[in-house]
Amino acid sequence: MRSAVRNLGNAKIPACGIAAMAKASVPARTKTRLVPPLTFEQAAQCNTAFVRDIAENILAAAAQSSIAGYIAYGPADAQPFFQTNLPPDIALIEACHPSLGECLDHAIANLFERGHRAAVVVNSDSPTLPTSLLLEAAEVLAQPGDRAVLGPALDGGYYLLGVKARHRRLFEDIAWSTQHVARQTEERAAELRLPMHILPTWYDVDDVSALKMLVAELFEGQSFAAGLRPAQPRHTRALFQSLLESSQLKDRLALDALRGAAE
Repeated sequence: MRSAVRNLGNAKIPACGIAAMAKASVPARTKTRLVPPLTFEQAAQCNTAFVRDIAENILAAAAQSSIAGYIAYGPADAQPFFQTNLPPDIALIEACHPSLGECLDHAIANLFERGHRAAVVVNSDSPTLPTSLLLEAAEVLAQPGDRAVLGPALDGGYYLLGVKARHRRLFEDIAWSTQHVARQTEERAAELRLPMHILPTWYDVDDVSALKMLVAELFEGQSFAAGLRPAQPRHTRALFQSLLESSQLKDRLALDALRGAAE
């Protein structure tokens, strides 16, 4: 059984640790904002595919730069789920705390405790997130001097935050799960006089409109952002290929689009 704490031994520790924040897949408790058009079971399958794809995305970045990959997970008893669904090169960090800010701060602290000189937390809701943005974050954090990296999300949150030192203030007085998160995080960095590099905006798949963007990106050749090459999430693609072919998802998405146009 893989340990939740990776033992790096005498191996050279990669400069940057990247941890994806993730929850175990449980029907009726995971990705419920995608129901409908998905069923609760399909939404849970979607979460699993997203987690597997972000892990592979981090490993793709690690093949090109000095990066180690992690999943910071919850709930506390979810370790077997992640051990079953992740490649062995992804280590596990238990990060189960009352607030998202505490979970993020804990994951970052853990990455520094493991010897990395930079720590990045990234969401697990963006399966097509360009690998180049992970590499850009690691590159910026390798530069001299204290600094941070922020990847703003389309909904006003952020998909990535990277730092070179632990700054708890970045997670204080934040209106989590609102459109103010990225802006407030920039304000906290300004209070700390912490230079912040802003990455291009990307999107989280946490509601129906974002789900449609994902389907269009995967199967209709549409690009969310010109000049950025989206990742190719093989698990997410396979799942939605199956759902579009064998379920009523295509009809439900089309009906939802018609309703939206009529409103």
